[in-house]
Amino acid sequence: MNRLYLIVLFTILAFWASAQSSPYPKVVIDGQEFYSYEVKPGEGLFSISRTFELPIDQILKYNPSAKDGLINGQKLNIPIPPSNQNLVLDQNSVFYHNVERGETVYSLAAMYNTTVEAIYKLNPPARDGITIGAVLEIPQRKIISDVKEENYRYHSISPKETLYSVSRTYSLTPENIISANPGLSVETFQIGKTIRIPFFESNESFSSYAGPVVIEQRQHKVKRSETLFSISQQYGVTVEELKKQNPGISTTELSTNSTLSIPVKRFDKELARQDATNESQANILLSRRKDFERINVMQVGLLMPFLEENSAQKSRIQEYYEGFLLAVEKLKKEGVNLELYVFDIGTENNTKKLESLLTTMEIQNLDLVVGGISDNQIKILSDFSKSKNIKYVIPFSSRNTEVLSNGNIFQVNTPQVKLYTKASQVFVEKFNKSNIVFLDTNEDHKKDSLMIVMKKDLNNRSIPYKSIPISDSMNEDLISLLDETKDNILIPASGDIGVLGEVLGTLNELKKESPEFNIDLFGYPEWQTYEYNYLKDFHNHGTYIYSSFYVNRNGRETVSFRENFSKWYKKDLQKTYPQYAMLGYDTGLFFLTALHKYGRNFETKLNSISVNTVQFAFNFERANNWSGFINTGLYLVNYDTNSRIIKSNMSR
Repeated sequence: MNRLYLIVLFTILAFWASAQSSPYPKVVIDGQEFYSYEVKPGEGLFSISRTFELPIDQILKYNPSAKDGLINGQKLNIPIPPSNQNLVLDQNSVFYHNVERGETVYSLAAMYNTTVEAIYKLNPPARDGITIGAVLEIPQRKIISDVKEENYRYHSISPKETLYSVSRTYSLTPENIISANPGLSVETFQIGKTIRIPFFESNESFSSYAGPVVIEQRQHKVKRSETLFSISQQYGVTVEELKKQNPGISTTELSTNSTLSIPVKRFDKELARQDATNESQANILLSRRKDFERINVMQVGLLMPFLEENSAQKSRIQEYYEGFLLAVEKLKKEGVNLELYVFDIGTENNTKKLESLLTTMEIQNLDLVVGGISDNQIKILSDFSKSKNIKYVIPFSSRNTEVLSNGNIFQVNTPQVKLYTKASQVFVEKFNKSNIVFLDTNEDHKKDSLMIVMKKDLNNRSIPYKSIPISDSMNEDLISLLDETKDNILIPASGDIGVLGEVLGTLNELKKESPEFNIDLFGYPEWQTYEYNYLKDFHNHGTYIYSSFYVNRNGRETVSFRENFSKWYKKDLQKTYPQYAMLGYDTGLFFLTALHKYGRNFETKLNSISVNTVQFAFNFERANNWSGFINTGLYLVNYDTNSRIIKSNMSR
């Protein structure tokens, strides 16, 4: 503890004692000094912000075109602040978000409790799509809501900021911020990352913590030719601070011999010592892991609309329940003490029954809740899980956004955009040495379609690819694009069965006429539903598909599950994709194992949970520092030319 105190104190003293030095050339523009910086390949605004320890708004202020993205070799003017001046990011009106894989404007609007149009208004180019590493302005929340859970504003972590300094900025304790951001840790408290800040008054403004300083008022008599900027440089303050301290002052011409009040910051050693102690205590909070202890008797609730009028949905929910029971049976055989409470929650649109159930002691004492189908049901269960601090699993929906603001939620079904980005990442890693050919259709592609995502990822890695439209003459046109010296991988723009049939017909002819080419096919999750029609063709062309779920019919776990299901229920599985009994089994097996091994705080051990699922790949990741967990598990399935089906888990 004493060593940590000394390190923090030394850092604070060193910062205030040292002058800035830099290897970058300097230029003077309108009397102000700048570093002239050339953008390197792959650099983004946040990495440059980190390099110069400068808030991103200061970079954009002098380089407005950088907001639309950076290109290799672009020249930037980086302002040089006085050595004793710590520039900070003003986040009272907007804050900045660094776009990450799988994010869309829609998901960001839901994440930050704003609207898509509000983001477009601040970022017009975003209407044409957003790219990884792009920086977006997001409108700051200013108005207190009647809904307590919505009373948060947001803060982008700037260079030199710490958990302690951020807490001082907002007159909070470090514990307040940790509580609002359950995913916050040493690893996630990084420059450019966003955290959630509780706030209590509408239109409240904040100024970043100035550090261990005291403000002394000095008088300055203006000399001839002096400007606000030159005076600000002399005293190490900002022009804005001078204007605030001297209301009514002219910003264009100062009167010679007039007197200005200067708010000069003076470093205070005693405050620095106090800050060092507080910093070390806050840093311990970031590295602290939640304690976990085993639960003697696990209490789990399965809440479903079992009596739903829709007969097809009703039968799928019933089969999910039957699969979940098989997971319970397996764990009980292994000696796990488990009580499963099963509740019918009424129809999707009528939530009165569900709301009544949540007032009962049986449900309020649960360790884990699984269920909910409609958005209304999920919202009610999400609010319940927040208020009671109970882990909540959403088994079916991939479009509900509650997971973005509730740290207790686990969403099993992967959102389409995240599935695309994970599939693209896997594709680029595996096939970056191949001759890549996209087969386009006449249909308009969505901005976030798989093909668009893949092309962006390939461009970012400078990996070449070719494109050709699917047509009657595709056979002849395609030959000119193939490469005898490489593996050729073809990607149709659509998973539609009609498109697949057309492509396979062309490839069958091509293989007969030009056997010298090694051609593989890469496709979509829905292709597994076409195995009955095209399994032989899949093997013939070494086909790959990506999917978050896949059942290998001859796999050991699959055979065992089918036999056990038939033994217990005296019937066969329904032919659905995915198969709901297996989804229930896999979900139950994963979360019941997690709860048994690590207790209620099992989220701290997600990477240690390994179970032999039958159908689903599981890999849960937080979307942000305050969100729940979204499943990004992915299989790469290969129908190889030796008639084998190889299912590889590419989740991590």
